[in-house]
Order: sequence, then structure tokens, then C-alpha cells
Amino acid sequence: MLLTVILIVVGAIVLMGTWLSSSYNNLVTLRGGIDNAWSNVQVQYQRRADLVPQLVSTVKGAANFEQETLTAVTEARTKWLGSQQSGDISQEIDAANQFDSAMSRLLVTVESYPTLKATENFQALQAQLEGTENRISVSRKQFNDIVLPYNIRVKRFPTVFIANMFGFDPQPFFEANQKAQDAPVVNFQQ
Repeated sequence: MLLTVILIVVGAIVLMGTWLSSSYNNLVTLRGGIDNAWSNVQVQYQRRADLVPQLVSTVKGAANFEQETLTAVTEARTKWLGSQQSGDISQEIDAANQFDSAMSRLLVTVESYPTLKATENFQALQAQLEGTENRISVSRKQFNDIVLPYNIRVKRFPTVFIANMFGFDPQPFFEANQKAQDAPVVNFQQ
């Protein structure tokens, strides 16, 4: 009788240890996927950041180009580059959204300068930027696709106890900023 009780207790402990180990390893794997996906997002934003100096120097050549727009782009680029040191994904997402917004304003402003748009150098940079924007969009979607199952797992019972014990916190999604959700006003009367 005593042997049976001991075997049941040992079996329960082994079962609990196996479940704990499996759950922990699963969370580590999911978190590694998030880190990898975030790294891919950063690579694409870095690619864009590397194109900005070329774009700014090309655009500066246009007479009367809005200096304020160029300043906003370079400041947003600098802020994004600085956010890389924080290690805080939320802070990096905010900086990336500001970078997105500044780049959008620049490209909209360029529309007012047909001679600038006609230059070969600008067209080549614009093609590279379009490709980079597509890569950013894909990597952001892949990041969000990996964050979703992780966040579900971290919040699901009974894994929530292990997540809390070992510091597995829910991760933020990469969401568009409010300005990106508002449709731009297009005036064809000009």
C-alpha cells in the first residue's frame, strides 16, 4: 500500500515536471520566433534608413524643396536608429511608426516637384524605397503572425502561471499609427 502511494506521488511529480519543462520550452521557442521576426523587421527598417541619406541629398538638389520635410525625415531616422539601443520593442515600434509617417510626408511632398520625379537618380531611389516598403510590410505581418500564438499561449491557463513565473510577458503587435489609418485627401483639381 505504501509503495503504491509512493509510486503515485513520484508519477505525479514526474508528470508535473514533464509538463512544466514542455511548457517552458514551448514558450522559449515561441519567444525565439518573435526575436527572429523582430530582427527581420529591424533589417528592413535599417535598409530604409540607409537609403534616406541618398534620398535627402537627391531631393535637396531640387530648388525650393521644403526643408521642414527633410528635417522631419532625418530626425525620424535618427530617432529610429537611437531606439535600437533600448531593447524595448514598444519604443522601437513607436519610432518606426514616426519614421513611416515622415517618409510618407516626404513622398507626398515630392509629388509637387515633377522635375525632381523625372530624374533618373530619384526614380532609382524611389524604386528601391518601394521595394523596401514592401519588405517592411511583409516582415511586420510575419512579426504579428508570430506574436499572436505567443500571446495566446502566455495568457492561456495553466501556462499563464509558468509565463508569470519565468517572465514571459505578452508582446506588442506592430500596429499602424492613427495617421496611417486615416485616408489621405487627394485633390485632382490642381
